[in-house]
Amino acid sequence: MTTHPTNVVTADLAPPRAFDQACRMVVDYLAEALPMGAWAVTRVAGDRQTILVSHDESYGLVPGVEGRWALSICRTMVSGETPRVIPDTGRLPVLCDVVEAAAEGGTTVAAYVGTPVLYPDGELFGTVIGINQEPLDAGFVSHESLLDLLSSLLSSVLEADTNAVHSARELELAVSDAETDTLTGLLNRRGWERWLTREEERFRRFGDPASVVMMDLDGLKRVNDTQGHDAGDAYLRRAAETLRSVTRRGDPVARLGGDEFAMVATLDPDDVGSLVARLQEALDAAGTPCSAGVAPVGVASGFAEAIAVADAAMYEDKRARRTPGRDAGGPVVVDPPTTTPYAPEGS
Repeated sequence: MTTHPTNVVTADLAPPRAFDQACRMVVDYLAEALPMGAWAVTRVAGDRQTILVSHDESYGLVPGVEGRWALSICRTMVSGETPRVIPDTGRLPVLCDVVEAAAEGGTTVAAYVGTPVLYPDGELFGTVIGINQEPLDAGFVSHESLLDLLSSLLSSVLEADTNAVHSARELELAVSDAETDTLTGLLNRRGWERWLTREEERFRRFGDPASVVMMDLDGLKRVNDTQGHDAGDAYLRRAAETLRSVTRRGDPVARLGGDEFAMVATLDPDDVGSLVARLQEALDAAGTPCSAGVAPVGVASGFAEAIAVADAAMYEDKRARRTPGRDAGGPVVVDPPTTTPYAPEGS
C-alpha cells in the first residue's frame, strides 16, 4: 500500500504573520550571519527613533530605548547623505559630530549598517540597523543587497499586518452597550479597559506613538450641589460632546466614572501637549473646565505605567489650578526619555 505525504507545513516553516515576529527573525538571522555589536529594528515617529526589536552584544539597545532622529546616523542614511553600509565611520567627515558626541557619552560607533523599512506608499516606518565598536572590512558592503532584501520583506509583512489591524479596529468601533457609558455615549470603564487590553500588544508590535491623557472636571460637584443632579448630568453630557469634537477619529475617549475622563492620543508625544491645551480651551469655552495630565506610552512600559504617571500629573495640574494667584500653565505633560546610546540626547 502506497502512502502519500500530506501538505502539512511544520510550524517552524510557516511564514510570520505578525510584524514583530518577522523583525525578531530578521534581527536574529543578521546577528548570526553578520555578527556586529548590535542589530535592531527601529520605529521612526516625528523626531524620535525607538528600538522595537534588538540583538545586542555591546550597546544596551533594548526595546523601548529612544533617541532623537535628528541626531541619528539612520537619518543621514535615509536622506542619502551617507551610504547604507559604512565599514568605517571615521572616514566620513559628515558623521564626525555624531560619532564624536557618541564617543563622549561612552559609546563607540566605528561601523554602521542601515536600510529603511517603508510603508506601501513609500513613507518611512523605521530602519534595520547594525552598529559595531570596531571598523569592519571594506568588503562588508557586498551584503548591502541582502540587507535591502530583508528590509523589503519586513515592509511586506508590515503592510499585511497593519491592514489586518486596521480591519480589526474598524470592527471594534461598533462597541457593545455593555462597554458604553449610558449618560455620555463614551466608553465606560469596562470598555476602556477592554480597549487597552486589545491595543497593548499592537502598540508594542509597531511602536506607534501614543500618549495617555487623564482628565478630571473641575466644577461637577458645585453644579450638583447648587443646581441639582439633572444639571450635573447635562454638564457631563456637554463635556463629553466637547471631548468628541476635539478628539481625533479612532482615539478612544472614556468616562471612567463620576467626573473622571481618559483618552489615548495616537500622535507624537511632542505634539500631544498642544492637543490637550486645545481640548482644555474647548472645555473652558463650554463651561466645563478640566484638569489634565499627559504621559507617553512606552514600548517597554506600556499603558499601565503611562496611566499612573498621567493620573499623578493630572492631580498636580488640579492642585495648581486650585492655588489662589497661581498660574496653572496648562496640562502637565510628562516628556518621554531620550537615551539611545548611538544618538545621545544633547549631542
